[in-house]
This record gives sequence, structure tokens and C-alpha cells, in this order.
Amino acid sequence: MTLLKTIYQAKRVFISGHTGFKGSWLALWLAESGADVIGYSLDPPTDPNNFQATELQDKITHIRGDVCDLNCLLEAFRRYQPEFVFHLAAQPIVRLSYNEPKMTFDTNVGGTVNIFEAVRLNPSVKVLVNITSDKCYENKEWVWGYRENDPMGGHDPYSASKGCAELVFNAYLNSFFSSSATKKRSVGTASARAGNVIGGGDWGVDRLVPDCIRALHRGQTIGIRNPHAIRPWQHVLEPLYGYLQLGAALRHDPQRYSGAWNFGSSNSSHLTVGEMADRLIQYWGNGSWKDLSDPQAPHEATLLKLNCDKAHAELNWRGVLTIDECLLMTADWYKEFYSGSRMKNMYQFCVSQIRKYEETLASRR
Repeated sequence: MTLLKTIYQAKRVFISGHTGFKGSWLALWLAESGADVIGYSLDPPTDPNNFQATELQDKITHIRGDVCDLNCLLEAFRRYQPEFVFHLAAQPIVRLSYNEPKMTFDTNVGGTVNIFEAVRLNPSVKVLVNITSDKCYENKEWVWGYRENDPMGGHDPYSASKGCAELVFNAYLNSFFSSSATKKRSVGTASARAGNVIGGGDWGVDRLVPDCIRALHRGQTIGIRNPHAIRPWQHVLEPLYGYLQLGAALRHDPQRYSGAWNFGSSNSSHLTVGEMADRLIQYWGNGSWKDLSDPQAPHEATLLKLNCDKAHAELNWRGVLTIDECLLMTADWYKEFYSGSRMKNMYQFCVSQIRKYEETLASRR
């Protein structure tokens, strides 16, 4: 963790959505790197969850708050005066967005506006990394990857909300945070887009790996909605390392690194949902799945890839884990969590996986 300690040690870092899957891993990694982490989020979205499994509330400052509540958000910024801000709070489920479109737009667009307002009004902030999704792009389901300057879009409410959030990001960057917008202040401001992430501690609804793990743990057959859909899979630590690299680069040179960035998986990690289920079953040790395809189900994309040439060239970032290493790490995490040992310490287990990942980074880059 030497590189991250150099950048983040003793720095105050604000994370929205730290009780979620990706947010909890990011908060843990930064806490282990010596950062003073301020987490702002609603209660964990599932039970169980990684935030409680790792007892993360004992390692960071935990604020229960809603990004849709601007006054509460402004008070948190005023009180803690963060230098770095990572915005991850969101409604992240495509299928839920069909049932709760207003809540999805309120959270993913209105919440993003509130975070940007808090940054605009607090001069302590030097870096803002806005985490969105590969689904922000207008998906034509073509075989090549989307670049950062491709058009925004969104067939479903979730994807559309992420496309809208990108427009908000661009407006605030150009109007308030860039060196050309104001002579008073320059904030390193970036939007980071990643694909489907997997890893231990995710129990999200309507997500492949959590659905598989729930069934495998109970000895049930896994139900698969779209077994032939192709997804770009990556372990959660891969894009998180990209976000942390990006935050460091923005602090060093905000003008050069502000803008949009893709952090996607390699082509070798683009597998069908059915293939992913087969491999996860292999690493779990037993199990089976059945096809629950429904032609009347709400639309979900079948193919979406990212072009990450910019991150490769400018940040020297690239995914280093094979899909089998991703799945093995994921299966090992859940096996540890569900083991009968009273001595299990999921915080330290996460730390051990982070350290192993950093060793892999050093050996393969």
C-alpha cells in the first residue's frame, strides 16, 4: 500500500455511499492506507452486507445521511472539510429502476447535483471523483468498446439516470471547477465509468454473483434470467485502484486529468452469464443452474464494452486479474464469511485480499 499511503495518508477523504458494496471496499482500502475517511450514506442496502461484516464503522467516521438531503450534506462538508471526495451513492439496480423510476432519478441525478453543490461551496475540496457506470453510454450493442467521448444515452431509467449524471458532471466541470471557468479555484474533477464488478461482500438484489451465492449457500438451484447475455466482468479491486490512481493524478495536475475515464475489464473477461455461473459453481465446489429467461421481462442490455485506452496511456492502469482469479477470490470471501469459525475477521480478510492484489499489480504491470 506504499503508493496509496504516499498520496492519501492523513488526508481527509469523503465517500458517499460507503455502506454499499463498492463504497465499503473503497473506504476500507483508504482507511488501511492511512486516510481519515468520512463516510456519508444511508443504511446498508442489504442484510447481510460488507459494511457490517467488516465492522467498518469502527475504522472510519460514519454519517448516516441521504445525498438527496442537501442541507445535511452541506453540514457534513462544513464540519469535516474534506480534501478528496469520492461520490458512489446511487440506486444501482436496472430492474428496480423500472419499479422506482422517480427514486432512481432523484438519487442518481439529484443526489449528484447535491454532491457537486457541496464541493462548489467548500474550498477545502481539491479533488472530486464521480463514480458512474458503463451504462451511461447510448448502447448500440456493437462489438467494440465505447470511448469517453461517445454519446450518453439510456434505454431504461437507471441507464438514463447515469447518462443524465454525466451531463451534470460536465456542466459543473466546465462552469465551476476548471481553471478556465474561474480564476479563483481549480478542482480536479473526473467521472469514472466501470462495468460489472464482482467480489466478496455483495448481496445486491438482481445481481448475478449475489444471486448465485445465495442459492449455493442454501443448496438451491441458481435461477438465471439472461444466460446468453455477455457482460464485462472484473473484480471490485480493479476499478477501485483506478479510482484511487485517478484521485492521486487529479491532486497532482487537475487540469490534465479532469474529465471522463473508463475502467473496464479485458476482452478475456467478457463471458456470458451462463459461463460465469458455471465457473463460480466450479470454485464453490458444487451446484447447478437453470434457465429462467422471460421474453416479457424488462429490457436489459445484452452487450456493452468499454474502451480503456485513455486509462492505459495516461494512468498506466489496466486490469491484471484473470476472470478465474476474480471468481476464486470472490468464492473464497463468501466461504470465509459463511464458515462456522467464531474467529473469522472479515476486515482482515479484505485487507489480505487487497495486499495480495497489490502484490499481483507489482508483478504484472
